[in-house]
Amino acid sequence: MTLLSLFRFLVVSSGLASFAVAAPSVVKVVPAGDGGWSLTRNGEAYELRGVGGDTQLDLLKELGGTTIRTWGIEKLDEQIEGKSLLDRCHERGLTVMAGIWVQHERHGFNYSDPDQVNKQRETVRAAVRKYKDHPALLIWGLGNEMEGPGAEGKDQRVWRELEQLARLVKEEDPDHPVCTVIAGAAETKLRSLIKEYTALDILGINAYGGAADVGRAVTAAGWTKPFILSEFGPLGHWEVGRTNWGAPIEPFSREKADRYGSILRAVMADGQGRCLGSFVFIWGHKQETTATWYGMFLASGEKLPTVDAVAHAWTGKWPTNRSPLIAGLSADFAQEEVLPGSSLAVSAEVSDPENDSLTYDWQIVAESTDRREGGDREAVPPSFPECIVKVAGSRAELVAPKRPGAYRVFLYVRDGKGGASADNLPFLVK
Repeated sequence: MTLLSLFRFLVVSSGLASFAVAAPSVVKVVPAGDGGWSLTRNGEAYELRGVGGDTQLDLLKELGGTTIRTWGIEKLDEQIEGKSLLDRCHERGLTVMAGIWVQHERHGFNYSDPDQVNKQRETVRAAVRKYKDHPALLIWGLGNEMEGPGAEGKDQRVWRELEQLARLVKEEDPDHPVCTVIAGAAETKLRSLIKEYTALDILGINAYGGAADVGRAVTAAGWTKPFILSEFGPLGHWEVGRTNWGAPIEPFSREKADRYGSILRAVMADGQGRCLGSFVFIWGHKQETTATWYGMFLASGEKLPTVDAVAHAWTGKWPTNRSPLIAGLSADFAQEEVLPGSSLAVSAEVSDPENDSLTYDWQIVAESTDRREGGDREAVPPSFPECIVKVAGSRAELVAPKRPGAYRVFLYVRDGKGGASADNLPFLVK
């Protein structure tokens, strides 16, 4: 047995990740002239076409994506068929912006408590030491909206501690840049960060309604380093119109798809050479306000039209099989009040780019009452299959739930080839 073979045997038998036999990556942020910046990996320019999430990796690679973003370090070790997330990405030629969670005061952390602060520093140091040599590592994602989703960023303690954490990360790993993600691009927040957090390499901005204007906003605030649109998607549930009883009105799937594509193009154009890329949200499924608001896939795994739009924006080509398209839902009871047990009718205009045979799944679901802040986990509201009386493809006869309250009717359309579309309408039983 050669020394190299022996080394590999010891790596595998000891339970260490297989990446130990591959060379670590070296990632740099370098000036690109006229105030612009570029990202290099192992000496070559690197195009960041990213997603927030860690599922459907083969599809991501097929459609032109290059990078995933995680939020917590524990994700990196999640095993599927004996392989960690980092190893699975490396096998596919994908890279990772590895999130290191920085604690939020709204979750009980106290930035004035030395014991808590020191414990967090050691947690960060241990994470960097553990993963810094993995070849799939692209960027450290040091924190996500730790200033608070609705905060103005006036708490200097947060920025000052991030300065210390970033210096710590760079001390342990000088070969991967540090990106910290904040909520929105408010000028007061940016100016406070710029003043206190000088060690930051890349600024990450999570934005929804204002996503297309992020480039102009960071410029106006005086940020001269590179930035990433670290999270964007449809209009947020806090940015849309509401029914008379306060239910947010979810944008239709066709509107979401148009928005993803247009934002990807706009941010790169308005970034003045300082936008290194973006991460669409969310490459997976998530219950947040509704079961379909932010997810780019259904819980059952089918991709939605937003995936097709992102692939087209990345590569100029549509996927071989595109998702079905819902042109609209029509119902007299949409955003209206109805009586308990009353008869309801709803229809949809649906098409499929490849004329695939489609299946239609109609559901009535209670309005979510477990609303959280900043993307915290929410409970899935109950559904009422007994309220679906008759389904005839894109038309359905329903009966209103007997219990008064807020509800939504959902339509899920599937093409049987991995594509789907979904929309909903809110109504009130009173």
